[in-house]
Amino acid sequence: MRKTLIPLTAVATLALLCPVPSAHAASKEMIQLQTQVQTLQDMLQRLQQTNDQRQAVMQHLIEQTADNVNRMSQSIDSMQQAMQTQSANTGKVDQLSGQMQSMNDSIDELKSRVSNLNKTLQDIQAQLQNVNTQQAGGGQPATPNGQPTPGGTDANAAPAQPQAPPVDQLYQGGLRDYNSAKYDVASGEFSDVLKYYPQDNLAGNAQFYLGEIAYRQGDYKTAIKNYDAVLEQFSGNPKVPAAQLRKGEAELATNQRDAGIRDLRNLIQRFPQTPEAAQARSRLNGMGVRITAPKPSPSAYHPE
Repeated sequence: MRKTLIPLTAVATLALLCPVPSAHAASKEMIQLQTQVQTLQDMLQRLQQTNDQRQAVMQHLIEQTADNVNRMSQSIDSMQQAMQTQSANTGKVDQLSGQMQSMNDSIDELKSRVSNLNKTLQDIQAQLQNVNTQQAGGGQPATPNGQPTPGGTDANAAPAQPQAPPVDQLYQGGLRDYNSAKYDVASGEFSDVLKYYPQDNLAGNAQFYLGEIAYRQGDYKTAIKNYDAVLEQFSGNPKVPAAQLRKGEAELATNQRDAGIRDLRNLIQRFPQTPEAAQARSRLNGMGVRITAPKPSPSAYHPE
Protein backbone atom coordinates (compact mmCIF):
# COMPACT_ATOMS: atom_id res chain seq x y z
CA MET A 1 0.00 0.00 0.00
CA ARG A 2 2.79 2.48 0.74
CA LYS A 3 4.40 1.98 -2.66
CA THR A 4 1.08 2.90 -4.39
CA LEU A 5 0.55 6.16 -2.42
CA ILE A 6 3.92 7.66 -3.31
CA PRO A 7 3.22 8.04 -7.06
CA LEU A 8 -0.25 9.49 -6.35
CA THR A 9 1.24 12.15 -4.09
CA ALA A 10 3.80 13.03 -6.71
CA VAL A 11 1.12 13.38 -9.41
CA ALA A 12 -1.00 15.62 -7.20
CA THR A 13 1.99 17.84 -6.46
CA LEU A 14 2.80 18.19 -10.18
CA ALA A 15 -0.83 19.07 -10.95
CA LEU A 16 -0.74 21.87 -8.41
CA LEU A 17 2.49 23.27 -9.77
CA CYS A 18 1.51 23.20 -13.46
CA PRO A 19 -0.62 26.48 -13.47
CA VAL A 20 2.16 28.49 -11.85
CA PRO A 21 4.21 29.08 -15.04
CA SER A 22 1.03 30.08 -16.93
CA ALA A 23 0.02 32.71 -14.33
CA HIS A 24 3.56 34.07 -14.26
CA ALA A 25 3.52 34.49 -18.08
CA ALA A 26 0.18 36.32 -17.98
CA SER A 27 1.49 38.68 -15.33
CA LYS A 28 4.58 39.40 -17.44
CA GLU A 29 2.45 40.16 -20.51
CA MET A 30 0.27 42.50 -18.44
CA ILE A 31 3.34 44.41 -17.28
CA GLN A 32 4.57 44.71 -20.87
CA LEU A 33 1.15 45.97 -22.03
CA GLN A 34 1.05 48.57 -19.26
CA THR A 35 4.55 49.69 -20.24
CA GLN A 36 3.51 50.08 -23.88
CA VAL A 37 0.41 52.08 -22.89
CA GLN A 38 2.51 54.38 -20.75
CA THR A 39 4.98 54.85 -23.62
CA LEU A 40 2.14 55.75 -26.00
CA GLN A 41 0.75 58.25 -23.49
CA ASP A 42 4.17 59.87 -23.15
CA MET A 43 4.48 60.09 -26.93
CA LEU A 44 1.02 61.65 -27.20
CA GLN A 45 1.90 64.21 -24.53
CA ARG A 46 5.11 65.17 -26.38
CA LEU A 47 3.16 65.43 -29.62
CA GLN A 48 0.63 67.71 -27.97
CA GLN A 49 3.40 69.92 -26.59
CA THR A 50 4.93 70.17 -30.06
CA ASN A 51 1.56 71.07 -31.58
CA ASP A 52 1.00 73.70 -28.89
CA GLN A 53 4.33 75.29 -29.76
CA ARG A 54 3.50 75.26 -33.48
CA GLN A 55 0.09 76.78 -32.81
CA ALA A 56 1.73 79.59 -30.84
CA VAL A 57 4.07 80.28 -33.77
CA MET A 58 1.18 80.22 -36.25
CA GLN A 59 -0.88 82.54 -34.08
CA HIS A 60 2.02 84.98 -33.90
CA LEU A 61 2.45 84.92 -37.68
CA ILE A 62 -1.28 85.45 -38.20
CA GLU A 63 -1.25 88.43 -35.87
CA GLN A 64 1.74 89.91 -37.72
CA THR A 65 -0.03 89.44 -41.05
CA ALA A 66 -3.18 91.07 -39.71
CA ASP A 67 -1.11 94.03 -38.49
CA ASN A 68 0.42 94.38 -41.96
CA VAL A 69 -3.03 94.34 -43.53
CA ASN A 70 -4.19 97.05 -41.12
CA ARG A 71 -1.19 99.20 -41.99
CA MET A 72 -1.92 98.79 -45.68
CA SER A 73 -5.53 99.80 -45.03
CA GLN A 74 -4.27 102.95 -43.31
CA SER A 75 -2.09 103.67 -46.35
CA ILE A 76 -5.15 103.36 -48.57
CA ASP A 77 -7.01 105.83 -46.36
CA SER A 78 -4.13 108.28 -46.77
CA MET A 79 -4.27 107.83 -50.54
CA GLN A 80 -8.01 108.49 -50.49
CA GLN A 81 -7.44 111.79 -48.71
CA ALA A 82 -4.75 112.69 -51.23
CA MET A 83 -7.18 111.95 -54.07
CA GLN A 84 -9.79 114.25 -52.63
CA THR A 85 -7.31 117.13 -52.31
CA GLN A 86 -6.19 116.63 -55.91
CA SER A 87 -9.63 116.11 -57.44
CA ALA A 88 -9.20 119.17 -59.67
CA ASN A 89 -6.38 117.51 -61.57
CA THR A 90 -7.87 114.89 -63.88
CA GLY A 91 -4.69 113.04 -64.70
CA LYS A 92 -3.61 112.61 -61.09
CA VAL A 93 -7.03 111.46 -59.96
CA ASP A 94 -7.26 108.83 -62.66
CA GLN A 95 -3.77 107.59 -61.88
CA LEU A 96 -4.45 107.39 -58.14
CA SER A 97 -7.78 105.67 -58.76
CA GLY A 98 -6.03 102.95 -60.74
CA GLN A 99 -3.51 102.49 -57.96
CA MET A 100 -6.30 102.39 -55.42
CA GLN A 101 -8.18 99.66 -57.28
CA SER A 102 -5.02 97.57 -57.54
CA MET A 103 -4.27 98.01 -53.83
CA ASN A 104 -7.85 97.19 -52.90
CA ASP A 105 -7.56 93.93 -54.83
CA SER A 106 -4.35 93.10 -52.98
CA ILE A 107 -5.90 93.99 -49.63
CA ASP A 108 -8.87 91.73 -50.34
CA GLU A 109 -6.53 88.86 -51.13
CA LEU A 110 -4.47 89.44 -47.98
CA LYS A 111 -7.57 89.59 -45.80
CA SER A 112 -8.77 86.35 -47.34
CA ARG A 113 -5.43 84.69 -46.60
CA VAL A 114 -5.49 85.84 -42.98
CA SER A 115 -9.02 84.48 -42.59
CA ASN A 116 -7.93 81.20 -44.17
CA LEU A 117 -5.01 80.93 -41.73
CA ASN A 118 -7.35 81.55 -38.81
CA LYS A 119 -9.67 78.83 -40.08
CA THR A 120 -6.75 76.38 -40.38
CA LEU A 121 -5.65 77.15 -36.84
CA GLN A 122 -9.17 76.58 -35.55
CA ASP A 123 -9.31 73.22 -37.35
CA ILE A 124 -6.03 72.15 -35.75
CA GLN A 125 -7.28 73.17 -32.32
CA ALA A 126 -10.51 71.24 -32.87
CA GLN A 127 -8.56 68.13 -33.88
CA LEU A 128 -6.38 68.35 -30.79
CA GLN A 129 -9.48 68.79 -28.62
CA ASN A 130 -10.95 65.68 -30.22
CA VAL A 131 -7.77 63.71 -29.48
CA ASN A 132 -7.75 64.92 -25.87
CA THR A 133 -11.40 63.90 -25.47
CA GLN A 134 -10.68 60.42 -26.80
CA GLN A 135 -7.67 60.08 -24.52
CA ALA A 136 -9.65 61.14 -21.45
CA GLY A 137 -12.81 59.18 -22.17
CA GLY A 138 -11.48 56.29 -24.19
CA GLY A 139 -14.54 56.52 -26.41
CA GLN A 140 -15.11 56.81 -30.09
CA PRO A 141 -14.10 59.90 -32.08
CA ALA A 142 -16.51 62.75 -31.56
CA THR A 143 -18.48 64.35 -34.32
CA PRO A 144 -18.57 68.18 -34.65
CA ASN A 145 -21.63 68.32 -32.35
CA GLY A 146 -19.78 66.39 -29.66
CA GLN A 147 -21.65 63.07 -30.11
CA PRO A 148 -19.73 59.83 -30.69
CA THR A 149 -19.57 58.58 -34.23
CA PRO A 150 -22.00 55.66 -34.54
CA GLY A 151 -20.46 52.36 -35.53
CA GLY A 152 -21.25 50.67 -38.80
CA THR A 153 -22.95 52.08 -41.87
CA ASP A 154 -26.54 52.32 -42.90
CA ALA A 155 -27.12 50.58 -46.19
CA ASN A 156 -30.17 52.76 -46.83
CA ALA A 157 -28.40 56.04 -46.09
CA ALA A 158 -28.11 58.50 -48.96
CA PRO A 159 -24.60 58.95 -50.39
CA ALA A 160 -22.74 61.95 -49.00
CA GLN A 161 -22.89 65.00 -51.21
CA PRO A 162 -19.55 66.53 -52.24
CA GLN A 163 -18.61 69.43 -49.99
CA ALA A 164 -17.92 72.84 -51.52
CA PRO A 165 -14.49 74.30 -50.75
CA PRO A 166 -14.42 76.86 -47.93
CA VAL A 167 -15.59 80.31 -48.99
CA ASP A 168 -12.22 81.87 -48.18
CA GLN A 169 -10.45 79.33 -50.37
CA LEU A 170 -12.83 79.93 -53.28
CA TYR A 171 -12.62 83.71 -53.01
CA GLN A 172 -8.86 83.77 -52.56
CA GLY A 173 -8.42 81.53 -55.60
CA GLY A 174 -10.70 83.81 -57.61
CA LEU A 175 -8.70 86.91 -56.66
CA ARG A 176 -5.43 85.21 -57.47
CA ASP A 177 -6.64 84.12 -60.90
CA TYR A 178 -8.26 87.52 -61.54
CA ASN A 179 -5.01 89.34 -60.80
CA SER A 180 -3.22 86.86 -63.08
CA ALA A 181 -5.69 87.64 -65.90
CA LYS A 182 -7.07 84.06 -65.81
CA TYR A 183 -10.54 85.43 -66.20
CA ASP A 184 -12.38 82.24 -67.15
CA VAL A 185 -11.04 80.40 -64.11
CA ALA A 186 -11.66 83.36 -61.80
CA SER A 187 -15.21 83.73 -63.10
CA GLY A 188 -15.96 80.12 -62.18
CA GLU A 189 -14.55 80.57 -58.68
CA PHE A 190 -16.47 83.79 -58.01
CA SER A 191 -19.62 82.15 -59.35
CA ASP A 192 -19.11 79.27 -56.91
CA VAL A 193 -18.88 81.77 -54.04
CA LEU A 194 -22.29 83.11 -55.04
CA LYS A 195 -23.69 79.63 -55.56
CA TYR A 196 -22.57 78.01 -52.31
CA TYR A 197 -22.30 81.05 -50.02
CA PRO A 198 -24.90 83.62 -51.20
CA GLN A 199 -25.28 85.10 -47.70
CA ASP A 200 -21.58 85.43 -46.92
CA ASN A 201 -19.96 88.87 -46.75
CA LEU A 202 -17.66 87.90 -49.61
CA ALA A 203 -20.59 87.20 -51.95
CA GLY A 204 -20.96 90.91 -52.79
CA ASN A 205 -17.23 91.15 -53.54
CA ALA A 206 -17.47 88.12 -55.81
CA GLN A 207 -20.40 89.71 -57.66
CA PHE A 208 -18.38 92.90 -58.15
CA TYR A 209 -15.40 91.02 -59.59
CA LEU A 210 -17.66 89.21 -62.03
CA GLY A 211 -18.55 92.68 -63.30
CA GLU A 212 -14.87 93.62 -63.44
CA ILE A 213 -14.03 90.53 -65.47
CA ALA A 214 -16.79 91.31 -67.98
CA TYR A 215 -15.66 94.97 -68.13
CA ARG A 216 -12.05 94.01 -68.85
CA GLN A 217 -13.21 91.66 -71.56
CA GLY A 218 -15.25 94.44 -73.19
CA ASP A 219 -18.58 92.80 -72.40
CA TYR A 220 -20.11 95.98 -71.00
CA LYS A 221 -23.68 94.69 -71.05
CA THR A 222 -22.81 91.78 -68.75
CA ALA A 223 -20.66 94.09 -66.63
CA ILE A 224 -23.59 96.47 -66.08
CA LYS A 225 -25.79 93.52 -65.11
CA ASN A 226 -23.28 92.37 -62.48
CA TYR A 227 -22.77 95.89 -61.13
CA ASP A 228 -26.54 96.26 -60.82
CA ALA A 229 -26.62 93.01 -58.83
CA VAL A 230 -24.09 94.48 -56.38
CA LEU A 231 -26.13 97.68 -56.00
CA GLU A 232 -29.45 95.89 -55.57
CA GLN A 233 -28.59 92.69 -53.69
CA PHE A 234 -25.55 93.78 -51.65
CA SER A 235 -26.32 97.41 -50.84
CA GLY A 236 -24.22 97.35 -47.67
CA ASN A 237 -21.11 95.95 -49.33
CA PRO A 238 -18.00 98.16 -49.41
CA LYS A 239 -17.73 97.56 -53.16
CA VAL A 240 -20.96 99.50 -53.82
CA PRO A 241 -19.26 102.86 -54.66
CA ALA A 242 -16.86 101.13 -57.03
CA ALA A 243 -19.74 99.20 -58.62
CA GLN A 244 -21.69 102.41 -59.25
CA LEU A 245 -18.63 104.12 -60.73
CA ARG A 246 -17.85 101.21 -63.02
CA LYS A 247 -21.48 100.92 -64.07
CA GLY A 248 -21.46 104.57 -65.13
CA GLU A 249 -18.23 104.07 -67.05
CA ALA A 250 -19.64 100.98 -68.77
CA GLU A 251 -22.74 102.93 -69.78
CA LEU A 252 -20.62 105.73 -71.22
CA ALA A 253 -18.57 103.13 -73.11
CA THR A 254 -21.77 101.86 -74.76
CA ASN A 255 -22.96 105.39 -75.67
CA GLN A 256 -25.57 105.47 -72.90
CA ARG A 257 -24.56 109.01 -72.05
CA ASP A 258 -27.62 110.05 -70.04
CA ALA A 259 -27.59 106.86 -67.96
CA GLY A 260 -23.85 107.14 -67.33
CA ILE A 261 -24.11 110.78 -66.22
CA ARG A 262 -27.04 109.91 -63.98
CA ASP A 263 -25.12 107.09 -62.25
CA LEU A 264 -22.00 109.21 -61.77
CA ARG A 265 -24.05 112.00 -60.23
CA ASN A 266 -25.85 109.51 -58.01
CA LEU A 267 -22.51 108.17 -56.85
CA ILE A 268 -21.31 111.67 -55.91
CA GLN A 269 -24.52 112.33 -54.04
CA ARG A 270 -24.55 109.06 -52.09
CA PHE A 271 -20.83 108.70 -51.34
CA PRO A 272 -19.34 112.21 -51.64
CA GLN A 273 -16.19 111.50 -49.60
CA THR A 274 -15.07 108.36 -51.43
CA PRO A 275 -12.26 108.20 -54.01
CA GLU A 276 -14.81 106.84 -56.48
CA ALA A 277 -16.80 110.07 -56.09
CA ALA A 278 -13.62 112.06 -56.77
CA GLN A 279 -13.07 110.09 -59.95
CA ALA A 280 -16.71 110.60 -60.97
CA ARG A 281 -16.30 114.38 -60.54
CA SER A 282 -13.19 114.27 -62.66
CA ARG A 283 -14.97 112.32 -65.38
CA LEU A 284 -17.93 114.68 -65.47
CA ASN A 285 -15.64 117.71 -65.55
CA GLY A 286 -13.75 116.18 -68.45
CA MET A 287 -17.02 115.75 -70.31
CA GLY A 288 -18.02 119.35 -69.62
CA VAL A 289 -20.99 118.21 -67.55
CA ARG A 290 -22.15 119.79 -64.31
CA ILE A 291 -21.56 117.78 -61.13
CA THR A 292 -25.15 118.23 -60.03
CA ALA A 293 -28.16 118.03 -62.28
CA PRO A 294 -29.64 121.46 -63.09
CA LYS A 295 -32.88 122.22 -61.38
CA PRO A 296 -35.86 122.43 -63.72
CA SER A 297 -37.03 125.95 -64.38
CA PRO A 298 -40.43 127.02 -62.99
CA SER A 299 -41.72 127.41 -66.54
CA ALA A 300 -41.42 123.66 -66.93
CA TYR A 301 -44.19 123.26 -64.38
CA HIS A 302 -46.23 126.37 -65.26
CA PRO A 303 -46.06 126.92 -69.01
CA GLU A 304 -47.55 130.17 -70.14
